[in-house]
Formats: sequence, C-alpha cells, structure tokens
Amino acid sequence: MTEPAGDTATDAFVAHRNLLFTVAYEMLGSAADAEDVLQETWLRWVEVDLAQVRDQRAYLVRITTRQALNRLRTMGRRKESYVGPWLPEPLLTTPDVAEDVELAESVSMAMMLVLETLAPTERAVFVLREAFDVGYDEIAAALDKSPAAVRQIAHRARVHVEARRPREMVSARRTREALDAFRRAFETGDLQGLMDVLAPEVVVVGDGGGLKHAALRPVVGVDKVVRLATGGLRKVEETVTAELTVVNGGPALAVHLDGELDGVMALRIEGERVTGVYYVRNPEKLTRVESETALTLR
Repeated sequence: MTEPAGDTATDAFVAHRNLLFTVAYEMLGSAADAEDVLQETWLRWVEVDLAQVRDQRAYLVRITTRQALNRLRTMGRRKESYVGPWLPEPLLTTPDVAEDVELAESVSMAMMLVLETLAPTERAVFVLREAFDVGYDEIAAALDKSPAAVRQIAHRARVHVEARRPREMVSARRTREALDAFRRAFETGDLQGLMDVLAPEVVVVGDGGGLKHAALRPVVGVDKVVRLATGGLRKVEETVTAELTVVNGGPALAVHLDGELDGVMALRIEGERVTGVYYVRNPEKLTRVESETALTLR
C-alpha cells in the first residue's frame, strides 16, 4: 500500500523542523519571523510533487532560504523605523547547544550582530555555507544565482565576518567566573566589582524597542557602562536579581526588577573580562526565554 503523500510530507517536515528553524533564525535574528517562515515553507512544501524530490532535506532548506530572504528584505524596512538599537531575539537554548562549539558560536548574540552587518544575500550565503555546510551548487539553486557568483559572495562575506567576529575562545571555568563576578556586582551595585570585571572598551547595547527605556545608541567604555549599570537601568528602591541562564548557547542573565522579568543580558566574555553586554528589554522579544528552543546545524 502506498503511503499517502500528505503523511510523507509531514514526516519529512517534522524530521527537519529544528534545522529549518535554525536556518531561518540565523538569517533573521527573530524567532517570531522564523516561525512565520516555517509556516510559509510548509504551505509550499505540501504542494510539491515528492516523487520529483531527490533530497528532501536540501529541498526544504531551499524553500526556507527563499522565504527567509524575502522576509529579511522586508525586515530591513521595519528596522529603519525601530526605536534605538535592534538586537536579535534571545532564545533559551538546550544544554546541547552550548556543548556544540560550532553551533553555539553561530547563534551567539555577538555573531548574530555581526551577521546584521551583512547585506541580505551575503547573510544567506554565509549562513548556509559556513554554518550549515551547504554546497555552492545548492546555495546557487536556492538563490537563483550561478555557483561562481555564490563563491564570490561567500568569499566577500567570510572576509567581512572574520574581521568582526569574536577571536578568543574562553574556557567554561573562566566564563563562569566572569559571569558570577558580573552578576554579584550588578545585583549589589558594586562599582569596584564592575570595574574589575568589565574590559576598558566594554560595549553595552540595549534594546527597548520604544516599549522599555534603553540607550538610543551603544554605550562604550567602562566608566560610562558602570554609571549605566548602577544608576541608569534601575530605580533606587527596586530590588534587582540576576539569574544565571543560557541564551543562544552562551552565558546570560535573566534580570528581574521587584520579581518581574525586566530583560535578558547576553554577555560576551573575552579573557577574564566582559567585553560586551547585550540587554534585550523589549517585552515583545522575551517570549522565547521561558522554555527551551531546540537548534541544530544538521
């Protein structure tokens, strides 16, 4: 008895869903938009004649890439009117993401911000080639370009990213020590403690989206960041707690003011100091920090 095409399509989509979500999220930096892309991918997938599909995974990635690229171009217009800096939507990730060095780096807040500096097509090519090891011919088919053109785009994007990506690998022990030191100092408003753990060139980027207060441009330098952390982010009478968590495969703090979730701080740690703090306060971007999101490169 022949298996119904609908069931075959469903099984294939479900089997690759985590991969497709990861592709869309790395291209878009938004879980909500990635979910919309998956819905659009599904609607197109069920119309495909599966008898003509040799590699279901590759075909699904191709559909997802095209839909994500269309949405990425639309998002560019939305970001132009966004209030203040735009940060990727943080995801509470499963333990296996942090254990997979390649995956953790590719979805880290620092890397996602580097990807934001690429043009849409460059981002698509870089993500597919470098993160998911998709062949040039497959990428060319997904983007309706020649393999030679894709190779040129990939080279250009790789050079761009290499000049901006985090360079130093930090051990889990040193990362935890720096995270604990920052958390204690932030919770208590310990100026000296913050001075000790923050790098001189530390950068804080806050995303309130116009719904929560946040600096309208990045804050650079330890002195300015300490003033912001001890005064600008909270009121004197508020009780501040910062719970250790993992978002996008890296160290982070879930910050609560008087028991209510205020935002998520993803930290970039190099050496023994914090070099970047990415604080997402926009409540519309905090829907994926209560339950874990499964990500995969395969």
